[in-house]
Amino acid sequence: MTDPAHDESTLTPSERVSTDLTAVERARAEHWALTPQEWQRYRFLMQGIRGSISPTTLSPIEALGIHARDTAERNHFAERWAALMLEDAERILAFQQAYDAAITRLVGEQPLIDRSLLPVKQPSQSPLASTDRVLLFVRPECAACEAVLARLLARLDTIAGLDIYLSGLAPGDKQAIREWAVAQGVDPEWVRQRRVTLNFESGVLASMVPGEVNLPYLLRRRGETLTPLTGAAL
Repeated sequence: MTDPAHDESTLTPSERVSTDLTAVERARAEHWALTPQEWQRYRFLMQGIRGSISPTTLSPIEALGIHARDTAERNHFAERWAALMLEDAERILAFQQAYDAAITRLVGEQPLIDRSLLPVKQPSQSPLASTDRVLLFVRPECAACEAVLARLLARLDTIAGLDIYLSGLAPGDKQAIREWAVAQGVDPEWVRQRRVTLNFESGVLASMVPGEVNLPYLLRRRGETLTPLTGAAL
């Protein structure tokens, strides 16, 4: 029975061009154990979308398998690729074993790297001290605001307190600000203890920071000094 992958009659008219291969192409076809017809189809495929979207390392067998014209052809190239990968894995394993043996002969059981000489990575310093209060300016229905608030609430025990300034609400609508706070996980007991304060923004940010800023916006109060913070620093 004729193998469809080898049968030139299965090529479409646009694929059926000269099967003459250059010396380089012949060598590459032989390297991959491909017939002139298979290489001709591979060359045609790589001139189209396959060549535009695939990495340059895509093998001819993979390209032919991806664009197989029927199940038999797909299985044919899949088996060839699997056999090549298995053979390559055996070569890699054999070389790794030879390398490990060479290292043992050269240095014995001595470690290759003296870990005592490696620099010790210092833990990153937190920008917040236990005596700091954080001023957080947010607005409702702001995913980034909610994410920063959640991080601050999680470390509430490590700072002096959190002052939340909420914009986008009617001034004086205390019920709305309480409902928003509860929805964000703010414990009413924290508010009663003044560990967290709920405030209407009402132009406070503009009085502290000149120019237009994006929310969420963070300020650290340390004594009488206010310093901008970024959410990434928390």
